[in-house]
Amino acid sequence: MIIPVRCFSCGKVTGDLWERYLQLINDEGMPDGDALDQIGLKRYCCRRMVLTHVDLIEKLLKYNASEREAHRAMRRV
Repeated sequence: MIIPVRCFSCGKVTGDLWERYLQLINDEGMPDGDALDQIGLKRYCCRRMVLTHVDLIEKLLKYNASEREAHRAMRRV
């Protein structure tokens, strides 16, 4: 869901690196390994935290329950 704040194995802070990682691979077209090296993730445990993260929060925000209720209320009127 949300990028973990710390590496589960060593405790290094990884939460603040997610946006920079996405910028490097999407905007600059950099390979994953090079992007991880550039943001300072050298240990394989920390690299795993970023590489295996699935960003579901954007997909979940599309299904906002309050908007669905408002739409149902409008249809009843």
